[in-house]
Amino acid sequence: MQQQDPYADGFPVVLISARALAGAATQAVRQAGGRVMRMIDWSAVADEIGRQAGRPLLMIDTHGAEAAAMEVALARIDAVATALDLPVVVSLPQGDIDLVAAMLLGPRVAMLCEASELELVAALAIAGATNGGVGVLHGHLHEGESERLRRLNAEVARIAEVLTRLSGQDGEERRGGVGDRHQSFHAAPARVQPGDADLVRRMIRARRLRDGLFGSGLFEEPAWDMLLDLYATHLEGARVSVSSLCIAAAVAPTTALRWIGKMTEAGLFTRQPDPADRRRAFMMMTDRAVEGMRNYLAAIRRLGVV
Repeated sequence: MQQQDPYADGFPVVLISARALAGAATQAVRQAGGRVMRMIDWSAVADEIGRQAGRPLLMIDTHGAEAAAMEVALARIDAVATALDLPVVVSLPQGDIDLVAAMLLGPRVAMLCEASELELVAALAIAGATNGGVGVLHGHLHEGESERLRRLNAEVARIAEVLTRLSGQDGEERRGGVGDRHQSFHAAPARVQPGDADLVRRMIRARRLRDGLFGSGLFEEPAWDMLLDLYATHLEGARVSVSSLCIAAAVAPTTALRWIGKMTEAGLFTRQPDPADRRRAFMMMTDRAVEGMRNYLAAIRRLGVV
């Protein structure tokens, strides 16, 4: 007897949305090759989430949801998604970034801010294929998005490697051969110098000056922009919310959120809950990233760049 394919009708999705807005999200799920097996209103999340069988994808739409209801529901969603290792796709307006990121930021969460229908369908298709191991509709979306994610992963890995070298964690210096022609950046542990925070802020302003002269979109380096902003904030003894870090990235919020997730996975960023407000979290650099940035500033000083 031939075994029936459990994904024949599409990968299973649990949709969490305001009931009045569920139609558009349901349509996006269908276009991505999925099927909504259950729709849960925000007011019912605490009672209903986690009751379904299997490992469905969680599709969350925060548009039209009240903050008080989301605060309770997102904590429950996070607990269930973590326990069952469920993929999560979130569609949210810009005003919900801090609340959602405080609860759900993680490696299996794709956060789309003010996303187009095409972006949402692509994210759902990729998450569904990864979760179910099945083919998806609109294969060209899958391939294009997968290539973009591959490049993003490669760039994050490269940045992590560079910062690891700068922080002196990759072993002893190489000796002999071509390496002798290059100035070593490991001569001595770097120390914070007076004016470092001002220097980093001037570097950020110089980067924004390029956009003013040549137009935005030509020099996008969100990972480096966020590293500079977090390091300046670290030196100033301040903290940065997730939404503020998205602004510092100088790219679309969805792109910034994707980079924040990848930099966190790479061990360069870490999330710190706000003890005074559970609806918000701050992003900070890890010790490895701080040491790498400190040695980077010391290196460019030795080169006479600044």
